[in-house]
Amino acid sequence: MNAVRKWLLTGLLVIVPGVITVWVLHWIVSTLDQTLAILPEAWHPDRLLGVHIPGFGVLLTLAILLSVGAVASNFVGRKLVSWGDAVISRIPVVRSIYSSVKQVSDTVFSDSGNAFRTAVLVQWPREGVWTVAFITGSPALEIARYLRDDYVSVFVPTTPNPTGGYFVLMRKSDCVELEMSVDAALKYIVSMGVVAPPAPALDDQER
Repeated sequence: MNAVRKWLLTGLLVIVPGVITVWVLHWIVSTLDQTLAILPEAWHPDRLLGVHIPGFGVLLTLAILLSVGAVASNFVGRKLVSWGDAVISRIPVVRSIYSSVKQVSDTVFSDSGNAFRTAVLVQWPREGVWTVAFITGSPALEIARYLRDDYVSVFVPTTPNPTGGYFVLMRKSDCVELEMSVDAALKYIVSMGVVAPPAPALDDQER
């Protein structure tokens, strides 16, 4: 029985990651393939080739992103984006949603943003219990005046789904900055501590 149990667990360890990876990739490709709906029906790859080949939506999405990025990077494109933002900011309800999403995307995806740039070790949800979290910025000015100390904004993700979590304000001195990368920290969180990040290189003085 022990051998059968060992084989079963080994089979799960081999099969489950592959199945989940294929499922996630299939979901991503299927979702992006829906962008083909913006093309005229006569231009659909299925009609041109006579057979359905998944993945053309991924190429179309990349082409759209590259084109929009190239246009928005020049002077005229920046003016158009500013004009579009001004128009949307005049629409009730829509402006609040758009501005919130834009602020988050600008913070996360911008090269100058500092969100999720640093992994830290914090005591959560109580003293003596530690977890890995991410510094996302500084408190708002009004909140910073009330706190009257050096605080940072911290996102504490949940496991195994790091897209959910808790936003808390902590003293910077209570956050232990880690040398591991954000990617390594996310893998560590998603795996519930099973996939440990590589040990940092030791300095000459520590050897």
